[in-house]
Amino acid sequence: MKETKLDTNSIYKILRKRIIQLEYEPGKILNEVELAEEFNISRTPIRKVFQLLSNDKLLDIIPRLGAQVASIDFKQMKYVFEVTRVLDPFATKLAVKRITNENIEKLEKIMDRLKSYNIEKDYQNAIKDDEEFHQIIFNSCGNPWLQDMLNSLHYQTERLWHYCEQYFDDIYLFSNTLGKILEAIKEKDVYKAEKYAELHIDEFVAKIKEELL
Repeated sequence: MKETKLDTNSIYKILRKRIIQLEYEPGKILNEVELAEEFNISRTPIRKVFQLLSNDKLLDIIPRLGAQVASIDFKQMKYVFEVTRVLDPFATKLAVKRITNENIEKLEKIMDRLKSYNIEKDYQNAIKDDEEFHQIIFNSCGNPWLQDMLNSLHYQTERLWHYCEQYFDDIYLFSNTLGKILEAIKEKDVYKAEKYAELHIDEFVAKIKEELL
């Protein structure tokens, strides 16, 4: 039976996940030949994947060296948060009027999981659920351009949250404002949803500044 090969987009998603979740640490050199062998393909599609990851600012293409996993630059992250602080609340505002009951139920299940987590054991799961919560909001905003921009920005923020695991010691930081966003969405309160989406970012940024800066 002939082995099914993954397409370029599938490989891109696999490598993107490895970078975001720090399986590939900042500064790591990715070997084109080794990856081509792993996925049983030629080097050409691997180069294309590297370019896609470079477009996401997750890889740096360095002449004569190759592809290096991008560092986590806190100055650049400041710029990222300046944008997400505006666009995340805007997407949430749009989602209030457009979200389906099915997606509200998905948000409720995420909140149930978050409230049950022990931060020391479940931090990685909390990060994944936080991002899933946001993804549902983005998918519900009804604006594909906004959705694409936020997805790209959240590759950076999710990576930072994985990097900062040791500094988070309370699940409340996840569950508090996300819970308030959900309640505002259920109440169809655009103002509150937008306000709490902004607060959610502010609380995380404040924690990072407190611990690292």
